[in-house]
Amino acid sequence: MTTKFERQGTILRLVQHQPLSTQAEVAEALHASGIEAVQATVSRDITQLGLVKVRNAEGRLVYALPGAADLRRLDELTSALRRWAGGFTPAGNLCVIVTPRGFAAALADAIDAADLDAVAGTIAGDNTVFVAARDGLTGSELAQELRGHLDADSGSVEQPTNAGYAGAEA
Repeated sequence: MTTKFERQGTILRLVQHQPLSTQAEVAEALHASGIEAVQATVSRDITQLGLVKVRNAEGRLVYALPGAADLRRLDELTSALRRWAGGFTPAGNLCVIVTPRGFAAALADAIDAADLDAVAGTIAGDNTVFVAARDGLTGSELAQELRGHLDADSGSVEQPTNAGYAGAEA
């Protein structure tokens, strides 16, 4: 049985030495290294490691290690989600996030600034953010990715608690 630490370490080594463009390619490379992982686990690992996509010499988008600016944006996203996200509701290719009144714009800004591959863009109201998934992704997959940023240290995906906030209307 491979631990999360070992699997994520292998992913880091693989993206440094191979041009991997998709989660499926990362899962196949892990398999070739003797580590079995399903797509959902690979997706969570990529999110937690903060891997980014960059153009390689052939012009292909491939996973790469994040730079300091990338890590800072992802930390800010995690902080904003923990602070303001009250719930995630998938709807078609959207993920609807409820926030306390007045905080939707701040959360949408953090999501946009994180420049996630899965996010096409956001629209913020007073207490609701609509996050549009890029083509090929569902709102459910997008919600899973955003939830993955909430618990980047332990590897489990949880709903935020937002204790002290009485709720919001969509």
